[in-house]
Amino acid sequence: MIGKLKGVVDSYGEDFVILDVHGVGYVVHCSARTLQRLPSTGEAAELAIETHVREDMIRLYGFRADAEREWFRLLQTVQGVGTRVALGVLSVMEPGDLATAIATGDKGAIARAPGVGPRLAARLVAELKDKAPAFSPVDPALIQLSGAVEDNTAPQPVADAISALVNLGYAQVQASAAVAAALKGAGEGAAAMEAKTLIRLGLRELAR
Repeated sequence: MIGKLKGVVDSYGEDFVILDVHGVGYVVHCSARTLQRLPSTGEAAELAIETHVREDMIRLYGFRADAEREWFRLLQTVQGVGTRVALGVLSVMEPGDLATAIATGDKGAIARAPGVGPRLAARLVAELKDKAPAFSPVDPALIQLSGAVEDNTAPQPVADAISALVNLGYAQVQASAAVAAALKGAGEGAAAMEAKTLIRLGLRELAR
């Protein structure tokens, strides 16, 4: 199995790069984001590789970082997600952003990827939400709060505040993050805060 390739960029295709390694040209399929960030033809490049072997072919997939390759693997553990869809998701989202979207239940962000509709986005969140926090830089309090809102178990003032911020035009994850920050800043007094106070403090957080 090939785990890494280091060589010179020979040429580019629509969804692949040919990497010349000591005179051998390897066709490596990549996400659009990875292809955009590789150097020009004739320059040196290094890619982490995922090798897929079938009876009729061997196909290489390349990634600029191990985290991207790990998400390529994780995405395919979900029913309905193959290599094409996995690359499509990674074409529109950085690994860290994808982890955050899944951890906070932001299905809308994931559904923007080609080949991913609302139903598949919901399945990705449901099946990978326990694994995503390990890859996300987001405050665990935000992940916990987003999960409570999704499950309808958040305190009513918190749910009302987030709903109000969403109605003002903020994305669900932005609203949740702002309210989570407000709650964290309130310390022991957070449990007694009313929705109108959380909205005011949330707007203050969003204005920073």
